[in-house]
Amino acid sequence: MQIVIAGGGFAGCAAALQAARMGAKVILAERTDMLCGTGAVGGIMYNNGRYTAAGEMTAMGGGQLFFIIDQNIRHRNVEFFGQAHASLFDVAKTGAEIERTLRRAGVDIRLKTRIISVHHLWKNEGKQRLMAVKDQYGAVIEGDAFIDATGTGGPPSKCRGYGRGCVCCILRCPVFGGRVSLCDLCGIEEFSAKSQGKEGAISGSCSLMKDSLAPQIVKSLDEQGVAIIDIPKDLIEDHLALKACRQYALPEYATHIVLLDTGHAKMMAPWFPLEKLRKIPGLEWARYEDPYAGGEGNSVRLTASVLREDTLLVRGMENLFCAGEKTGNFVGHTEAIVTGVLAGYNAVRKAMGKSLWAYPQQTACGDAIRWIGQQMETEAGRREKYTFSGSVLFDRMKEKGLYTTDMGQIRQRVGMAGGENIFALMP
Repeated sequence: MQIVIAGGGFAGCAAALQAARMGAKVILAERTDMLCGTGAVGGIMYNNGRYTAAGEMTAMGGGQLFFIIDQNIRHRNVEFFGQAHASLFDVAKTGAEIERTLRRAGVDIRLKTRIISVHHLWKNEGKQRLMAVKDQYGAVIEGDAFIDATGTGGPPSKCRGYGRGCVCCILRCPVFGGRVSLCDLCGIEEFSAKSQGKEGAISGSCSLMKDSLAPQIVKSLDEQGVAIIDIPKDLIEDHLALKACRQYALPEYATHIVLLDTGHAKMMAPWFPLEKLRKIPGLEWARYEDPYAGGEGNSVRLTASVLREDTLLVRGMENLFCAGEKTGNFVGHTEAIVTGVLAGYNAVRKAMGKSLWAYPQQTACGDAIRWIGQQMETEAGRREKYTFSGSVLFDRMKEKGLYTTDMGQIRQRVGMAGGENIFALMP
């Protein structure tokens, strides 16, 4: 069996590791020179309902990436506006360790490789089966099943059209080329999130160099993991409505600078004019780490999702699955891992000629994937952004009694639903 995955963010990495554990030969094509995508500047885990989702994945036997992240946690049980029991991981060390883990598992990681065209697409009675693709070097890559984990950020034309132009973010499209979607290459219709008449959404955070901050701020970050700074009224920048990460769109994020220690200083704002930022006490020498033009804007995301089944099989395709933000307006690292593991699992099952599996509806993961899939069928649903850590999905988790930090309760729920160690068992 050969499984081909486009995109090496958290979703693609989770899919690749799961498929490799099941005995498949896995090719992971990542267009940049490193893995983890936006996870390379993210750094937040286990906040709010993400704790529950990660616990379910561990109980199901699909928690390998969470284990790696746990080995690189800088701070645990950090609390800030609207967020409880968050863990902050070292973004540099985590990505490097994930790459080593994938290579040890036998994954053929092809960095600086973009899949740019379909080489063989078989069509029959309204269904399509992807047989082979071609990368920018002209190599033909055949597969029994494929996974689109290319995300929804970029290319630069999207950032120019819906945002504030290319701001040199971690995606680095001008250097490595813009994102190319496997689904789009197969003729699958993609859609954007829409809010206040605008398409897409803006990445919700920036990174500042810790060395550019005042000593008292660095001390707070090192000791507590968080530093919260009041913004003078005449310097406030309110761009909450544009954020992809709705859990960080509370009013407090407009009136405070919230910094988190992920190795860098993660600033919970999509952008903040540098000339204003440097007028805030303690930030007089502040410099952006990501994006480099964080004083002007940030990357545009949520412009290329697709309709899919609860199994993450792309509608209209026989052997193409999706993961990460491709599955809908589903935002976050935990969310990417949850979809990636399932996509990798079902890609192998498809290649083996076995029936596909979906998360049980009694679980937070299963309820989220089904409900978001239903929401993506409607224009109103596409206006929302969904995450286990806040906004409408977290509210739903609490209403349905799915949110808990009791690992015993989580394991019991998964076991009663028939999902215990499902990802660790050979199909």
